[in-house]
Amino acid sequence: MNETAAYYKGRVAIVTGGASGIGLALGETMLAYEASHIILADFNDLNLARETERLNAAYQGKVLGCHCDVTKEEDVRKMMQSAVEFGGGRIDFLFNNAGAGFLGPFEELTNEDWEKAFALNFYGALYGIRSVLPIMRAQGSGHIVNIISGIAFFPMASQTMYSATKAALNGLTLALRYELWDDQIRVTSATPGTTITAIWKDITPPAEAQSAEQSATRILAGVAKNERIVLGDDADLNGIKKCFDPDAAEYYDAHLLSVARKRKSGEWVF
Repeated sequence: MNETAAYYKGRVAIVTGGASGIGLALGETMLAYEASHIILADFNDLNLARETERLNAAYQGKVLGCHCDVTKEEDVRKMMQSAVEFGGGRIDFLFNNAGAGFLGPFEELTNEDWEKAFALNFYGALYGIRSVLPIMRAQGSGHIVNIISGIAFFPMASQTMYSATKAALNGLTLALRYELWDDQIRVTSATPGTTITAIWKDITPPAEAQSAEQSATRILAGVAKNERIVLGDDADLNGIKKCFDPDAAEYYDAHLLSVARKRKSGEWVF
């Protein structure tokens, strides 16, 4: 067994947005690493029932599907209670993965649109953290992983809500990492990289997009190393290195302006 797999063996993990895409891949990969219990939390009951049944057929009794709308704090509390009972009193990992891409020109976005975006992409994770901390403190350890996006480091036109919510979540994550360090509770940000999931909707993913399983494998390896920010692919790695580099500002101004102009004309580019 390699070091990554050993980090998850015998552990209990919650994954929000766990019934599809990267969340499902995270849960299934941890099961392959011999995690003891996985709790998949999702609001899509159809997907949740199907995937829970499928995984329990392969990993008997190790998977619990919990209906949870992470934008509702009471839903998150109830899910956490069910997860603790299922996990024998422990929660070793919380992967705050639930989220959405949120597209649209800034001037067409209402306050209600912004509230919905922050409710899902930011407050959903905040509610999860708030609910799991007493459990992790009581057991003396734990690891919280917030799934952000490379958009936090590489903001693009027509993605103002996605950029802002994921940047806010990254800020929360990194500040909390040091606040909880001496309590033996680890906190990590992770980007999934450019990954083929339902988040793309009607947009064709770039040719270099990876599978959800590839993304999950890279995220879990970085989390096992307690990396501060896990970068889901090489494009995210390059983005975080260069986007805020003053020496690269002229290049990125030109590139991102070109992206903005093409998007305004109807060509969805990156």
